[in-house]
Amino acid sequence: MDFIEKAVQTHDLTHAELVEILGSSHYDEALWYAADKMRQNHVGNDVHLKGLLEFSNICSRTCYYCGLRAENRSIKRYKLSAEEIRAFAKKAISYGYKTIVLQSGESHTYDCQTLCDIIASIRSLGATVTLSLGEKSKEEYQAYKEAGANRYLLRIETTDKALYASLHPRMSFENRLNCLYTLKALGYETGSGSLIGLPNQSIDSLANDLLFFKNFDFDMIGIGPFIPSENTPLAHAKGGSFTMALKMMALVRLLLPKINIPATTAMETLDSNGRTRALQSGANVVMPVITEGEYRALYRLYPGKICIDDTPKQCRLCISGKIIAIGRGIASNNGDSERFIARKEEQRRYYDANA
Repeated sequence: MDFIEKAVQTHDLTHAELVEILGSSHYDEALWYAADKMRQNHVGNDVHLKGLLEFSNICSRTCYYCGLRAENRSIKRYKLSAEEIRAFAKKAISYGYKTIVLQSGESHTYDCQTLCDIIASIRSLGATVTLSLGEKSKEEYQAYKEAGANRYLLRIETTDKALYASLHPRMSFENRLNCLYTLKALGYETGSGSLIGLPNQSIDSLANDLLFFKNFDFDMIGIGPFIPSENTPLAHAKGGSFTMALKMMALVRLLLPKINIPATTAMETLDSNGRTRALQSGANVVMPVITEGEYRALYRLYPGKICIDDTPKQCRLCISGKIIAIGRGIASNNGDSERFIARKEEQRRYYDANA
């Protein structure tokens, strides 16, 4: 049995097997084909479109790879009002979005109560709410959950502690990990992910990332290539490989067959068909930006961000056309992870059996 066939049958690979697959082009075509079939068999052909609302680019962190880092004085900062956020969300829902993903730089620009009010406001419109706000306290996570937030995305970026420390000044790997465990314990549908191609990142550490995702039992994993951003310490570093990011994404699908995997926007920055290729290699989610005007360009994590001059309606029509062109459909439900649904059922059965 070869490694790909083993992964298909068992959803499990050793560290050495992952290193072998990641380090050789020999497995690529078989890997992508297997991941696509795995996606089809476990989460179906429909693609979940989730509206990404980037409501503030203010960030207090100084991560070396990120264009939003606090020390980047070259970008215009913005903070949407609660009314603007609701208006963008309402319009996106009218286009057919069932989930609104609220994303911002990591800061305390909005206090906890304001964020809770925003969450409740969007929930009242009938949408599911996903948050991507960075590291917060357990009390804040609990408050967001009680206000109606359903999901939380917090990428670990790398599980290599030394590499993590070198890229994230004054941040703690252990705290980030604790945040993920807290989110899961609170009942969030929990997502994480990695940045692929960081300086000094090894294939060995990428394999460890995959095993971490498997062992944690996440509901969603986002994989994106490192793209050097101007006005950051890594501005002149070599960027990540599209192919390696695609391989990581496909391996995530084989190891975690029922989770949600987005075809990330950064993939299309490196390859004009990047999201389509990702959707044919294990991905089942796309998150088009739903903010309008200058805000689309100002949320500049990396250069070359696609679709900054388009309207949210244009983006919805464009990506829908691409999805249909590859023989896929647009999901009509709210996009819960099949793994999350299955876990809740497992918990219900356990409680019933032990009541």
